[in-house]
Amino acid sequence: MKSIYIIIFLFVISIGDLFAQQKENIPRLENPMSVQYLGAKLEKAHPRLVLNPTIEKYVKKKIESDPLVKNYYAAIKLNAEKIKGQPLLERIVTGRRLLSVSREMLYRVNMLGIVYRMEKDSEILHRLNEEVIAVCNFSDWNPSHYLDVAEMSLAVALAIDWGWDGLPDETIKMAIDALIEKGIKPSWPEDGKNPGWAFGTNNWNQVCNGGMIAASIAIAEKNPELAAKTIKRSLDGIPMALSSYLPDGVYPEGSTYWGYGTGFSTITCAMLESAFGTDFGHTKHSAYMASAMFRVMCNAPSGMYFNYADCGDRRGQSADVVLAWFASKTGNKAFFEADRLLIEPGKMGKLSRLGGAALVWISQFKENSDTDMPAVWYGRGHNPIAIFTGDNGYYFGGKGGHATTSHGNMDAGSFIFELDGIRWVVDPGNQDYHELEKTGFNLWSNCQDCQRWTLLTKSNYGHSTLTVNGQLQKVNGHATLLEVKEGVQPEAIFDMTAPYEGLLKNARRSFVKESSTSLVVTDEIELLPEANLITWQLMTTADVEITERGALLKQDGKILRIENLSHSDLRFSVISLDPPPLVLDRKIKGLKRIELRIPSWTVKGRKDVIKVKLTK
Repeated sequence: MKSIYIIIFLFVISIGDLFAQQKENIPRLENPMSVQYLGAKLEKAHPRLVLNPTIEKYVKKKIESDPLVKNYYAAIKLNAEKIKGQPLLERIVTGRRLLSVSREMLYRVNMLGIVYRMEKDSEILHRLNEEVIAVCNFSDWNPSHYLDVAEMSLAVALAIDWGWDGLPDETIKMAIDALIEKGIKPSWPEDGKNPGWAFGTNNWNQVCNGGMIAASIAIAEKNPELAAKTIKRSLDGIPMALSSYLPDGVYPEGSTYWGYGTGFSTITCAMLESAFGTDFGHTKHSAYMASAMFRVMCNAPSGMYFNYADCGDRRGQSADVVLAWFASKTGNKAFFEADRLLIEPGKMGKLSRLGGAALVWISQFKENSDTDMPAVWYGRGHNPIAIFTGDNGYYFGGKGGHATTSHGNMDAGSFIFELDGIRWVVDPGNQDYHELEKTGFNLWSNCQDCQRWTLLTKSNYGHSTLTVNGQLQKVNGHATLLEVKEGVQPEAIFDMTAPYEGLLKNARRSFVKESSTSLVVTDEIELLPEANLITWQLMTTADVEITERGALLKQDGKILRIENLSHSDLRFSVISLDPPPLVLDRKIKGLKRIELRIPSWTVKGRKDVIKVKLTK
């Protein structure tokens, strides 16, 4: 059996403070940007964002010669046709966000714009023109929530670039003025300080810098000084976001936020390459490139994600077009979902808002490798995870980390488990932000006593981990991935001590794939005098029947046994969480928390081992 010993990092400070300390050690992008460089190197012809004349010619040939590319383009055309029958966008702010409008504009431009480039359809161009005029007439693009500005800036920049040879001159002028006044200038505060997202470590960095790069390229001839300094800032700031993938490619915010942040990084790379002939070093960032395997491994056999952090539950049926960019760069067939790209166009539904741009890198894919999916995969960093896969629809995902990670939860030590394609052990996932925010709920502060942790989806009370004395985990207590063992019975071991500071002197949780149909969870703990009650928790939506030595889970005609291997004198109990404790909690049909409660007075010498087996 091969053992892999992992360096332990004790993350006891916030992610922002950590990166501030490590800033000088973060791999940088190449950054020669200046007014002179911009004038010398920027592609003069249009299009130049994602497409350029050479790339466009190649894509057109692939539509004719490659059935897969032709099929995906047919789906884009169907989407474009549907857009023509919809009303133009209005400046409707939902709560504090214009984001849904910006995203819809980006979607519309990707569908309409790429069809215009491929076919020069006058009706499509007319609609594209109307869309641009509508949003450029907005009073602003909601700079108080800069994601809204960034996505709208990207949309407008792509629209005038792709429609450059057909749009009226007055539309292009209006759009360039809007990109300057409503897009770029608000990103340069009067106090001279950089906005937080410019050098941040989460998805805002990737989205906002990507939008500003697109806008800067679009306005470069009119205001080269503003364009050059904005691109230069972005090339300096983006590495802070890319470093969040370190060291192994795990995206701390979870799989669906990988799709968001990484999606904008991919289109940023594509724009830089088409406009300047280089991505300035993005593809040399090993952890960023390794994240494609992270994304693949987070897709479980049930069709759900390993949905830790503020992650969605289940992926749609369409192909992962962000992953396809990594396929185009590596030639790895594992990242190219050909079967989904060949779904009947009418059944693909509404495509990704980056789907038009994605046609380019889909057409550029050339297979040169086919990596087998590993049976054991792990990654360290701010939210370390381990994944076991196998026959019989076997899927386990376990994690460490700390709650103050961007979009993080008090879920250190939690896990999900599938067998036969059934999700037996669940993560409660995410819930709608606006529905919480409109009540005045403070969702985003993450101090120890902050309101975020009252929600079942955010606290350890809603996750398959340990709870001590009924208390919350420590927000900055980082659970590290200590060791991963591969082989017939792979094992992942997490140090869980820090999240229970002041209650447990030591805590280690191990997960062992004992067989192709079983998982053993072992907790080795040492109690401090303050610890009175240890609660072992498992979250499920299955029907539960308590037995003398454990419990039976029943779902979809299948049964999974939970065996209490360590505490024969104690029995499991079941807490129904449907309905959930709070009005604002996410309502999940059939959600339950199975508990094994261990009073401290039963623990001899303050040391205990809790061992539970999940098996068919």
